[in-house]
Amino acid sequence: MNNLHLLDLSQASAAIAEGRVTSVALTENALRRIEALNGTLNCFIRVDAAEALETAHERDRELAAGHSRGPLHGIPLAHKDMFDRAGHVSTGGTKILRDRVAEETSTVLERLDAAGAVDLGGLHMSEFAAGPTGHNVHYGACRNAYDQDRVSGGSSSGSGTAVGARLVYGALGSDTGGSIRLPAAANGLVGLKATYGRVSRHGAVARSWSLDHIGPLARTVRDAALIFQAVAGPDPRDPTTAHQPPFTLPEFRADQDLKGLRVGVPGDEALASVHPEVRAALEESLRVLERLGATIKRTRHPDLKPLYSAAETIIKSEAAAMHRQWLASRPQDYASNVRVRIEAGLAITATQYIDALRLRTHFTRDFLHNTMDGIDVLHLPTIPFPVPRIEDTDVEAATGERVLEVVSGMTQFTRPISLLGLPSLNLPCGFSSDGLPMGFQLIGRPFAEARLFVVGHAYQTATDFHRQAPAVAERTSRATAE
Repeated sequence: MNNLHLLDLSQASAAIAEGRVTSVALTENALRRIEALNGTLNCFIRVDAAEALETAHERDRELAAGHSRGPLHGIPLAHKDMFDRAGHVSTGGTKILRDRVAEETSTVLERLDAAGAVDLGGLHMSEFAAGPTGHNVHYGACRNAYDQDRVSGGSSSGSGTAVGARLVYGALGSDTGGSIRLPAAANGLVGLKATYGRVSRHGAVARSWSLDHIGPLARTVRDAALIFQAVAGPDPRDPTTAHQPPFTLPEFRADQDLKGLRVGVPGDEALASVHPEVRAALEESLRVLERLGATIKRTRHPDLKPLYSAAETIIKSEAAAMHRQWLASRPQDYASNVRVRIEAGLAITATQYIDALRLRTHFTRDFLHNTMDGIDVLHLPTIPFPVPRIEDTDVEAATGERVLEVVSGMTQFTRPISLLGLPSLNLPCGFSSDGLPMGFQLIGRPFAEARLFVVGHAYQTATDFHRQAPAVAERTSRATAE
């Protein structure tokens, strides 16, 4: 088969199951592309080529013996470099953890191993998952799959770029204030921040223990659902996981309609900061949902600034508590902007932190009772402006209010949803005049991931934005053919 990288995960899975391709062939093709493109994209921190090929051979032997582990059997994936694997280093994107060898494997990687996936290595990330752009002074800037002068989105930067550039079929990221949805939006992908507690965080480098979420980035809704199905569920090693029934993959029909679905949208005032190009794409996505049978309803949308502020207080407080020892002994090993943001938490009082936690409960109850009243999903922007340039968002190299405004503006619609712990799904909805992907997010009620997947799948049956590969993938495809 030609152009194996242009298959999505579900297509690759079917090809393996039907004997039309092997896991080894998919893995070798992925490794060739990583070798050819990572110097340009800078999306991998570590490539475990020998181990990946060994695993792929084992998956092919299993299939030849009549044993399939499921839809992820033999599929090459890679993950944000923050998930422990016994005997390996997971850097967390920082110099401080560069020599720390994990003693056990994280729950999510164990579950993906059991599901038959092939792990290609560790992907680029913002240091300690602190940053929405993909900058990293230790490993350089991760570059957007569609334009290497643009940010990849963070903090799961490598996950967005590696999947967007068709190097791997899917990836795990983490989301504390938007870090799955931002790189998904910036690289034309589906990205799920599940309900808080739906996926175990055991063995994952923490940013903020009460706000961290783990979830998939993939090319299609079905692909994301397959990865999510493998990793979701309670874990006795993570007491914050929710005791919910196992996630069951919803039916994905080619003729899916959305009759009876109520989609909430905020008023114009709440969207005043959204760039006209993004606004036009959002409005067109609503028209698509309407054509599929959904009803669009205005919601009583809250002022998101207090939610944003509460999330900031919690993140800084918890990060400062976790980093206190390193801040004292190794301050020089942090990027200065990361250290300053974490150190700010040391000045937050216990009463301020407790107030933020208390307000979180109030905000969540109010959001569910008012904003989500009478609707099934809420429709919001993900990144409210076209993907910015790397040089315009580098807070280490540049100064001025404009840089900080752009960086903080990227998370204005994502961080509040992380505070609430509600499931949120990014979907690609078009391209800017500069050819950069744009996305919107659908927010659901707690543990309503299946509904988000069904709506997202229906949207993708009516659009083809997720099928449009970046030029970097096409150039490599032609070079390989020659």
